Amino acid sequence: MIHIHNVTKRYSNEVAIGPISLDLPSGGIIALVGPNGAGKSTLLTMMGRLLSPDDGTIEVGGLDVHESPSKEVSTRVSILRQENHFVTRLTVRQLVGFGRYPYSGGRLTQEDEDKISEAVDFLNLTDLEQRFLDQLSGGQRQRAYVAMVLAQDTEYLLLDEPLNNLDAQHSVQMMQQLRRAADELGRTIVIVLHDINFAAAYSDYIVAMDQGSVIMHGSPDEIIRDEVLTQVFRTPVTVVDGPHGKIAAYYKC
Repeated sequence: MIHIHNVTKRYSNEVAIGPISLDLPSGGIIALVGPNGAGKSTLLTMMGRLLSPDDGTIEVGGLDVHESPSKEVSTRVSILRQENHFVTRLTVRQLVGFGRYPYSGGRLTQEDEDKISEAVDFLNLTDLEQRFLDQLSGGQRQRAYVAMVLAQDTEYLLLDEPLNNLDAQHSVQMMQQLRRAADELGRTIVIVLHDINFAAAYSDYIVAMDQGSVIMHGSPDEIIRDEVLTQVFRTPVTVVDGPHGKIAAYYKC
């Protein structure tokens, strides 16, 4: 479980996140949704210890991520931010190997190599593992970054907009692979999503945010409703039944 208690992050007198108190269940995919500037990425980054809250505490799997030793945190929770820029030329396998750093310190053991191979295979990158990142398509490169955090072998994975810059086909493939990771590997995946319909189709739990606050959280059936989405996105939304589940449709006023 992820336990967030009275967490606040202040950027100015006018801009702040929180206070937020929230318990997120273990297992499955948890989607953070809301308009730009809602605070989704800030909250995720605080969960991953890359940003410290001004007040409050965050526990991931019973571990206080801001008070515990870095090495202990890095074997419990992994995070992938939006800004993935490696200045050196790396192969896919070399990139994925960075996920093993908390265990190996840069000196890979056979166990590390096995974990790298498992992550590469799981994300269908075996044929590409010796290719350089700058030789890959955007979708292939994004899969490589997700494989890197998967190789870190943590129970909790935090992903900040992993569908960013992906077309529809590759977005669907990415969500299918994350769904498999949750179901087959028993991971808890917290993911920031802009597309509410991907959240509806693939997540087990949704946190809807706006203006630095949690508006509502619960199952997709509880969140994917006209009145909730209209309030969160501040534009008229109508939810209809599609062939594979609920679909949110946006209309002009």
